[in-house]
Amino acid sequence: MKDFTTLLRPKCFDDFVGQEHLVSQGSSLRILSEKGALGHSFFYGPAGVGKTSLARVIAHVMDLPFYEFNATSLKIEQLRKIFDQYKNALQKPLIFIDEVHRLAKNQQEVLLPVMENNSVLVVGASTENPFFSLTSAIRSRSMLFELHHISNDSLGSLLEKAISKYDVCLEDEAQEYLIKSSSGDARAMLKLLEFALNIEEKITKEVLRSLRPNALSTGSSEAGVHYDLISALIKSVRGSDADAAIYYLARLIEGGESADFIARRLVILASEDIGNANPQALTLTTSAMTSVGKIGFPEARIILAQAVVYLCASPKSNTSYLAINKAIKNVQDGLILDIPEYLKENPSHYESKKEYLYPHDYGGYVDQEYLTRKLHLVDLKDVGYEKKMKEWMQNIKNFS
Repeated sequence: MKDFTTLLRPKCFDDFVGQEHLVSQGSSLRILSEKGALGHSFFYGPAGVGKTSLARVIAHVMDLPFYEFNATSLKIEQLRKIFDQYKNALQKPLIFIDEVHRLAKNQQEVLLPVMENNSVLVVGASTENPFFSLTSAIRSRSMLFELHHISNDSLGSLLEKAISKYDVCLEDEAQEYLIKSSSGDARAMLKLLEFALNIEEKITKEVLRSLRPNALSTGSSEAGVHYDLISALIKSVRGSDADAAIYYLARLIEGGESADFIARRLVILASEDIGNANPQALTLTTSAMTSVGKIGFPEARIILAQAVVYLCASPKSNTSYLAINKAIKNVQDGLILDIPEYLKENPSHYESKKEYLYPHDYGGYVDQEYLTRKLHLVDLKDVGYEKKMKEWMQNIKNFS
């Protein structure tokens, strides 16, 4: 039985199929690798898109010994043994850790000293964005690279290489089914090809369907569709179209998108597009994010659907989004105002005769200057709960 995954594994950047943004001439990752200057890096993306292969290519290009581990079975003693072996060596090893989002805190702490002194090169991979599972100390010492689903054209190129190099015979319909049913997963395509070759010499679509009755996922195999689908979901919720939003949610789920990723986007949406028009939206989506992380699919689909319908039915306001963007732009443009002396932690009474007025001593509000120059950044809208907030702000100031 031919192991196409191993036989067709790329040995250099030019052999790589897909991920042009990382492996093409002039890409940052390739330049750093070829110069031997690549730092600790973490790759994330769907299954079967080349994360491990990319790590192997980097080790080959940088001429580094390659050690491969999986975070689910990694033992600290294994790492320490390698660290000791290369302690005084002129050449450092590349330590590759798959499923890196599952690294325990104590395992991450063991990596910190060698990452700090660069005695090893740490490269990790995950189907989930490891930013949320790695400690801030690890994140600050590393770079993050995302890999995407492999396009059907790129899968076709890889399949053609297998056909020509190893004399594989497929019917045209079988070739098309191999590509489309693999949904951007090169490993899945090659594995299906391997199994089919053990059944018949000339592979037919019928044999492939007997091994894989349905596509691995639907809707996210083409380059860019992953982003188009999440964009369509967000915009449908923003537009309060629950039917469209639920449809795009289903496409994302069936396309193999992680529940965590969808939930995080809904949390952002709750704050950006609903905000204080319905403050409960942020609470509900944050709760949904916690829940789906513990429960997972298939049940997580129900929690996500509840959150999506709730957000669709909520009044919308982007007040906070606009306000913080306006404030940040002011700061970036050089508007750095002095802090009034009486607002500082330890005001100098010598320099300022004015004392800070404690609002609670004045019934909750007292008129005093908090900026040395008037700025207008927040425009509360007459929508949902935000309308009540606007009325409260006006009433308390008028009352005083």
